[in-house]
Amino acid sequence: MIGGFFLILVCDLLGEALREMAHLPIPGPVVGMLLLAVLLVVSSPRPNTELPPQLERTAETLIANMGLLFVPAGVGVITEMSVLEAEWLPILVGLIGSTLLGLIATALTMHFAMREPKSDSESAVGGGAR
Repeated sequence: MIGGFFLILVCDLLGEALREMAHLPIPGPVVGMLLLAVLLVVSSPRPNTELPPQLERTAETLIANMGLLFVPAGVGVITEMSVLEAEWLPILVGLIGSTLLGLIATALTMHFAMREPKSDSESAVGGGAR
């Protein structure tokens, strides 16, 4: 698992460095995650192959213990309760708005991704009717 953690941390560090150097508005860990995804796609000899065993084991362990990773964020929310009390309305509007936008984007993406492509005979018939 040490190799998997090392790879994740190196990609995170590179993401932070790129964000700082390029003044990107994207968080460094997100840039690092994109770098890791690109690295896995480029290094894979065939599409849809399995992850390297060390990285897969590390990822499974992190996912299994994901609840623990939210504890610091929860403590941060509790310690800033005064801000939440003062700014509850904009926070609530932002939460509901972003949730609705996410649901709409997901629904539209699934709608277009799940459509059956037209067969050649259907497109030939439809093309001649104009």
